[in-house]
Amino acid sequence: MTPPIRWHLITGEYPPQPGGVSDYSRVVARGLAAAGDTVHVYTPAVAQVDPCDKCVTIHRLAGGFGRRGLARLSRLIDRRADDRLLVQYVPHAFGFKAMNVPFCLWLHAHARKNGGVTVMFHEVQLGVLPGDPMRYRVIDAVTRVMAMFAARSASRVFVSTPVWESHLRRYIPGNRPIVWMPVPSTIAVISDRARVDAARRRWEHTGRAVIGHFGTYTPAIAVMLRAIISRVLATDSSAGILLIGANSSAFRDAFVSENPTLAARISATGMLPDDELSLAISSCDLMMQPYPDGVSSRRTTMMAALDHARAIVTTAGAFTEPLWKQSGATAMVPAEDSAAFADAVIELSADTGRRSRYGAAAKDLYLSRFDVRHTIEALRAPACA
Repeated sequence: MTPPIRWHLITGEYPPQPGGVSDYSRVVARGLAAAGDTVHVYTPAVAQVDPCDKCVTIHRLAGGFGRRGLARLSRLIDRRADDRLLVQYVPHAFGFKAMNVPFCLWLHAHARKNGGVTVMFHEVQLGVLPGDPMRYRVIDAVTRVMAMFAARSASRVFVSTPVWESHLRRYIPGNRPIVWMPVPSTIAVISDRARVDAARRRWEHTGRAVIGHFGTYTPAIAVMLRAIISRVLATDSSAGILLIGANSSAFRDAFVSENPTLAARISATGMLPDDELSLAISSCDLMMQPYPDGVSSRRTTMMAALDHARAIVTTAGAFTEPLWKQSGATAMVPAEDSAAFADAVIELSADTGRRSRYGAAAKDLYLSRFDVRHTIEALRAPACA
């Protein structure tokens, strides 16, 4: 049994700041605390009130991870021999337009002086595509340098998806393991049938299946959704769409302005507290979760749909791990084929039995591979393991 550990957790965002890494960082901090550890979180200053979680102390850095913030971080972190330093690494989360090389140099110096750190790489570098502007290429080059220093600082390296291993391996010795640690859902399931039924009545259109999407409606995903939703609603007159999450209202407004006749069949929740998000997800008969690079274990929105035992249609792409096809827990189509995606949604919305089987398989997959207990066990394992 691992004795209690004192953690120093560095993250570029933490509640009440919005964001996937913010929510993930709190889930991890609370999970470690529930295991008997104490957690100190170091993150940029915000005006709002901090969450209050037992055995979790939040230290806010004025100026974020700039020069003043790094100086304060050095003063605040008082590492004892058995303490562990954990970094939630996403280049853009540390400011300076994803080019905060000083932070990575600070991390490298800290590791040399105080012992290695644990780095969880949610993302490694920006990445560029043919035709991208020069500024993207500059940022990509800088993020590669940052990743090098962060990786060389780490005695333990975790990645949110195996795709990142090939990017990091060039920076660290081949005998040092790079461990795949999928992200868990950050939305706790509310298992109150009466509340779920009440939420469904709010969003359900009479006689129609409720087809949901949970996300933040980034431009690349928004393009996919517009094509998918248009085809679904044009083909299936019984379907209704529920858009869930931050930016969902803005996406609906833009879509309806171009398709006013469909307004009555599309609803949006806007930003909601976590319990209301859970109820909205549980209100859906199935979820459509397209990702331009394919579904992967770094997608917290997908994890929420799995944990809520929803039938899901999603995409296979460059980042998709083999387990998705092997599990048979979701309906999958190529990321570039919006027509096939819409057709899969239509077919599944009409088949109650298949939806039930997919929902059960989704929950089984979540519990066996993605539940937060796996994250906490991996982090608390002896550093030499």
